[in-house]
Amino acid sequence: MEENKRQKQIGKLVMEELSDIFQREGMNIIDGGMVSISKVMITPDLLEARIYLSFFQIKDVPALLHKIKERGWEWRKLLGQRIKNQLRRVPELYFFSDDTLDHVFKMDELFKKIKQDDEKNAPPSA
Repeated sequence: MEENKRQKQIGKLVMEELSDIFQREGMNIIDGGMVSISKVMITPDLLEARIYLSFFQIKDVPALLHKIKERGWEWRKLLGQRIKNQLRRVPELYFFSDDTLDHVFKMDELFKKIKQDDEKNAPPSA
């Protein structure tokens, strides 16, 4: 279902504030890797936010995602302090791994391999 204007506005607000919170708490750079918020989807009743996290060069993504989920109440509290004047209720936060970058890298590698195979199998030009 398509998000309405209010959902998009709240999603953008949550994304900006959580990104800043992650940066201040040191959650954006971990063990030489990076964590960023790639997308925020808000339910029509504005009570739930699905936050999609993108991980770059993180060795153990499931463990880090679990760590972030465990601190979810803390992220929600910090978010509430920042947006209390814009929303009546702070949405519940649900964190998910966004594997879009993984798919992009896999597709890129496949295209490189196909190109190399084509170059090997191409007849010599005279």
